[in-house]
Amino acid sequence: MTDRLHNNPPEGLSEGSWAARDLKSLLHPVTNLALHSQRGPLVVVRGEGVRVWDENGREYIEGMAGLWCTALGYGNEELAEVAAEQMRQLSYNHMFAGRSHPPAIRLAEMLKDMLPMDVGKIFFGNSGSDANDTQVKLARYYNNATGRPRKKKIISRTKAYHGTTVASGSLTGLPPFHADFDLPIDGVLHTDCPHYYRFAEPGESEEEFTDRLANSLSQLIERESPDTIAAFIAEPVMGAGGLMVPPTNYFDKIVPILKEHDILLIDDEVICGFGRTGNPFGCQTYNFKPDTMSMAKALSSAYLPISAVAVPDYMHEVFIEQSRKIGMFGHGLTYAGHPVCAAVAARNLEIMARINLFDQVKAKAPVFQSRLRTLADHPLAGEVNGVGLLGVVEITRNKSTKQLFDPADGMGLKCADACAEAGLIIRFIGDRLVVCPPLIITEAEIDELFECFRAGLDAVLELCRGKLD
Repeated sequence: MTDRLHNNPPEGLSEGSWAARDLKSLLHPVTNLALHSQRGPLVVVRGEGVRVWDENGREYIEGMAGLWCTALGYGNEELAEVAAEQMRQLSYNHMFAGRSHPPAIRLAEMLKDMLPMDVGKIFFGNSGSDANDTQVKLARYYNNATGRPRKKKIISRTKAYHGTTVASGSLTGLPPFHADFDLPIDGVLHTDCPHYYRFAEPGESEEEFTDRLANSLSQLIERESPDTIAAFIAEPVMGAGGLMVPPTNYFDKIVPILKEHDILLIDDEVICGFGRTGNPFGCQTYNFKPDTMSMAKALSSAYLPISAVAVPDYMHEVFIEQSRKIGMFGHGLTYAGHPVCAAVAARNLEIMARINLFDQVKAKAPVFQSRLRTLADHPLAGEVNGVGLLGVVEITRNKSTKQLFDPADGMGLKCADACAEAGLIIRFIGDRLVVCPPLIITEAEIDELFECFRAGLDAVLELCRGKLD
C-alpha cells in the first residue's frame, strides 16, 4: 500500500503534475493524511488581489485569505520591492546578546504606538504558535521572578485554537491537536467555550449563558486555587475552532474575575488583529484591555513569517531584574525580528494606514455581514454568524433542532468542494464553513463571493435532499 501511495498518483493526477509530486514528497500540516493520499492537493501557483489560480489555470476567490492572513491580498508590488531592498541592504541579523537593526526597531515603535494597551516592549518571533508558546514561558518566568512559584497554570477554553507547539498546542482546545501527541501538558486548563448557539441550555438567554460561563470560570479558579493560576488566554473571536463569535457581554463578565484574582489576560490577536473584526484589534471590538498580546498573520499580510508579543513595562522590569540574577534572559529564536520580515511588516502597516484600511473594513463589514446573512434561508444553513470580515455557516440536517449530519457524510468537505467548483475557496471545520477574505476585497467581490457560496450550497443540497429532516 505504501508503494502505491508513493509511486502511483490518484486517478486524475498526471505523473509529472505538481499535485502528484506533492504526494511523493510532502508531509502536510493539519491535514487528514489518509484522505489527502487519495485526493491529492490543490496546488496554487499564482495570486493577485483576492484571487488565486491553481496549476491547471483555474481561478478562485481566496475566501480564507490563505489562513486568515493575507490582509492586503496577493501580489502587492510595494511589499515585494521592500523585501528585495532589505535583502540587498541587510539580509539577516540576529537579536541575541544585544544585537539589533533598524527594521525591528522601527516595527516595534510602530506597534507600541498603535496597540490599545499598556506596552513596554515587543518580542518578535516567527508564527502565532511560537508567540503563544512565548506567552506561556513569560507567564512562568514572571511569576517565578516575583516569588510566586505556584502561580503557573494557564486557563484556555474548549474549541480554542492557539497553535501547535507543545505549549501552544496544549492551549488549543481541540481534541485532534492533542490525540497521541501526549497533550495537553500539565498546567493547562480549559474552561467553557462561549458559543451561545451550540452550548446554551434550553431556554437560556445570552445574558444567562454568559453568567453561567463566568460562574464556571470562577469555580474553576477557586477549585484550582487562585494562587496557582497565572493567566487566561483568549481569542476575541474563536477562529480555527470553527469561528465562534462570543456574546457581546462575555468579556465584560470574564475580565473582572481575572482582575480579582491577579490573573494575566493574554489576548491572542493572531487572527483578529489588524482590522479583521472591523476595528484595528479584536479587543477593541469587544471592549477589553489585555495585559499581553500575541500577533502574527496580518502583521505582514503573510508576505513573510513574523509574530510579535507585547508585554507591559511592569513585566519587563521584572525580566531585567531576573536577567541580572540569572545572567541572561534565556529565551529567543534565530529568526526573531528578521530584518527582511520586519521591513515588510513595517511597510505593510504603513500601507494599511495610508489607504485607511481599518476604516475601509468598518465600512464594508455591514455589506459583508448582510450578504452573509442572506444564506440563513438556505435549507442547509443552521447558524449563520460573523463580525467584521469574518463569517461562518454551520451545515445542519435539521434547522429547528440544530441536528448535525452524521460525520461519516463529510458534509463540510462536500460543501467546500462544491464552493471550489463554483470558484470560491472556503474552509470547512467539521460542518462549519468559514469565510475570511483579504481585507482589500471590494463590495462587488463580496457579492461575487456570496454568489459562489450559495451556488456551492445549492449543489450539495441536490445531493442530500433525502437526508434533510
